[in-house]
Amino acid sequence: MNEVVTVEDLSDEIVQITMHDKVHKNTFSDALIKDLVRAFAEIKSNEKYKVVILTGYDTYFASGGTQKLLLRFSEGGFQFTDTNLYSLALECPIPVISAMQGHGVGGGLVMGLFADFVIMARESIYTTNFMKYGFTPGMGATYIVPKKFGCALGHEMLMNANTYRGEELKQRGIPFPVFPRKEVLAQARQLAREIAEKPRISLTTLKAHLNAPLRKELPVFVEQELLMHDKTFHSDEVKNRINSLF
Repeated sequence: MNEVVTVEDLSDEIVQITMHDKVHKNTFSDALIKDLVRAFAEIKSNEKYKVVILTGYDTYFASGGTQKLLLRFSEGGFQFTDTNLYSLALECPIPVISAMQGHGVGGGLVMGLFADFVIMARESIYTTNFMKYGFTPGMGATYIVPKKFGCALGHEMLMNANTYRGEELKQRGIPFPVFPRKEVLAQARQLAREIAEKPRISLTTLKAHLNAPLRKELPVFVEQELLMHDKTFHSDEVKNRINSLF
């Protein structure tokens, strides 16, 4: 892997993917997208692993689309379905833990929510900020955000595009553990060790069963998100917002 994504064996059965594109602060640069896709493909092909930890660096987990990428969306030159970035954790055959030690923004938060386990940080910011720029959410956000956070909070996050500290989300009753940032990765590794005690065949079989309804339902929402993008993404107002607010 190149310098923006590191794949590290923590044991024979546990692998950690660390995103550290410091130039782009873990926004979805071309390099980060390419290397994440490649990392998950390599893990998928290696039957020794039982669990994956996905994490970021310093105060950043994943920060969503770059300004360049969003402008490509608005100009009609790219769709989020052109890569399978949003569903990497979902399609991974073994359990994935999102150790969101840092900020999860837009598509970055959504990508993390497709993991089987999510751990957040008290100090970090989490937001589905699509509507801040004037376009409707994508990457399966309209499905996974209400599903993971609950309908009331999920719809609020999608519609209002506010930012929330992990501690605030904890007080709002989210079903994920929230720890001080410095403890998130350690908690994820402890969870990974507990998962790795189980037989791989049992883990993969159960994950496939538990996620079968999600895999069946998600494409309908993705199709609708693409239709909404056709209506909302290509206006001058959205382009101006992307240029001025990014």
